[in-house]
Amino acid sequence: MSNGIFKIPTPKNEPGNTYAPGTKERETLKAELKRQSEIVVDIPVIINGENIKTDTVKQVVMPHDHKHVLANYSQAGEKELRDAVEAAMAAKEAWANMPWEHRAAIFLKAADLISGPYRDVMNAATMLGQSKTAIQAEIDSAQELADFLRFGVDYADQVYQIQPESMKNVWNRLDYRPLDGFVLAISPFNFTAIGGNLPSAPAMMGNVVVWKPATTSLLANYYFMRILEEAGLPKGVINFVPSRGSQVSEVVLSDPRMAGFHFTGSTATFQTIWKTVGENIASYNSYPRLVGETGGKDFVFAHESAQADKVVSNLVRGAFEYQGQKCSAASRAYIPASMWEQVKAGLVEEVAKLKVGDVRDFRNFMGAVIDKPAFDSITSYIEYAKASEEAEILAGGTYDDSVGYFVQPTIIVTTNPNFKTMVEEIFGPVLTIYVYENDKLEETLTSVDTASMYALTGAIFAQDRQAIQHLENRLSGAAGNFYINDKPTGAMINQQPFGGSRGSGTNDKAGSVFNMIRWTTPRVIKENFAPTTDIAYPFMDEE
Repeated sequence: MSNGIFKIPTPKNEPGNTYAPGTKERETLKAELKRQSEIVVDIPVIINGENIKTDTVKQVVMPHDHKHVLANYSQAGEKELRDAVEAAMAAKEAWANMPWEHRAAIFLKAADLISGPYRDVMNAATMLGQSKTAIQAEIDSAQELADFLRFGVDYADQVYQIQPESMKNVWNRLDYRPLDGFVLAISPFNFTAIGGNLPSAPAMMGNVVVWKPATTSLLANYYFMRILEEAGLPKGVINFVPSRGSQVSEVVLSDPRMAGFHFTGSTATFQTIWKTVGENIASYNSYPRLVGETGGKDFVFAHESAQADKVVSNLVRGAFEYQGQKCSAASRAYIPASMWEQVKAGLVEEVAKLKVGDVRDFRNFMGAVIDKPAFDSITSYIEYAKASEEAEILAGGTYDDSVGYFVQPTIIVTTNPNFKTMVEEIFGPVLTIYVYENDKLEETLTSVDTASMYALTGAIFAQDRQAIQHLENRLSGAAGNFYINDKPTGAMINQQPFGGSRGSGTNDKAGSVFNMIRWTTPRVIKENFAPTTDIAYPFMDEE
């Protein structure tokens, strides 16, 4: 046993590389992109540390070159999913009893591996598998993933230090136990960092995990799993099971020992899962913790006092970086009529400059959308706008999936604040703008607040301080992450904890102490150093 109260290394946000021409990091990343483009990786199911191949083998392809196979992966079936649960439960006692400093060391080491020797590997896998540009991959699979791990350890340490007061002769303690069962983590395609955090955060708190990664981000997620193993993660603590979502629901979600569910994905999926848990609530050994971040219909609202050039640049970046495939991406904007002509001209000019193509060509601002279903869904919204008398295409509106799933950055202008593309989540490079009359400020703000079921991110642009105060108050419930004179994307760990409410999730703020505390079930311990020998109380001395 260790004798010491150990101090966690103070975390700092991981610095980012620029990949500018002539830099060493650009050279090494391009070499790694070439290497990974020339191999096909075999990705197994990983249960209890064992590599398992199944009869069902599927492919991971480049979204920007969808005939190019990056990996073949084994898909877990019912047997493998049941085995993963059993492996997790078998590892539970030893993992929960491992001294905190040793659990912490695993994730701190993994962060150093990611930000150091495996930086190019993770970034290249994210670029090729998820069609991210070099800078978007750097922000995601190097900086944010390392931050999730380092700050996650620090947040766990902060939780453990929350202790009750004690009185004379009494010592009160809080023991933060892991949940009474296993945690199921289902991660999305769009962020490698989220894929890493969803199983890791519960594991840091002593939980064991069954992790179903998105198959469209499988290459980077697989490398992360290998990094955890290299960092010393014991067998069975996190079990890696690429599989069909419906089968996971049938086998894992309904298991009586499921104690927690960590999710990022669509609202419809999360609602279905919540319903399934509700239907099975009497069979669980405990009440499962449901933590989910889902969709968004994120807004940018410009006040008449805003600076038009700043509105333009932040709209372009906020809407079109990573092809709009961020739950925080700017998807609807409200521009005052007095500013519209200037904003319109700026948007048309700037969007025309954006290059779309293979992310291995560093001149491209955008890559491809993730797969054929996403391509079909996004383009259906564009065609709907083209056919509507309430909308016009200001820029873009074209697409081609012959080589990759490419959708040009598209701007729709509508006369209806409740137009379909102003209300429904598209998850692609489509921005819809409503131009409001300056004297219709209040009713337009009401529309911003009520048009969508979501409340994830939003941004306002204004120079007038009274206007900023007013907009902040009027839109207080419209976004869990609210930005003033900035785009609604780019939240950083320990700076802007991320999450929304309403239809956008449980708002447990990934990358914060609020999320970490959800993965523990505290036990209060009272120790009395001087137990009483009395039975009667003083008030009983007289009638």
